[in-house]
Amino acid sequence: MNYPIRNVIFERIKRLGGVTTDLDLINSLQKDNISILEDDFNKVLLDLEIFGLIRVGWITKERKRIELVN
Repeated sequence: MNYPIRNVIFERIKRLGGVTTDLDLINSLQKDNISILEDDFNKVLLDLEIFGLIRVGWITKERKRIELVN
């Protein structure tokens, strides 16, 4: 059964302890042979942030901090 990538990413953030970076999240997905384009990845993060499930902030110019909202 295929789950929407939005659900897969949200569950992966939970599994990583609720706080992660975008690079660590992408690496975690690739370990399970889940490939996603950067544009699609950013759109999923934006959707999850709009739904109020996560918060995304910048660490550096190219890295983001992703955390679950309690």
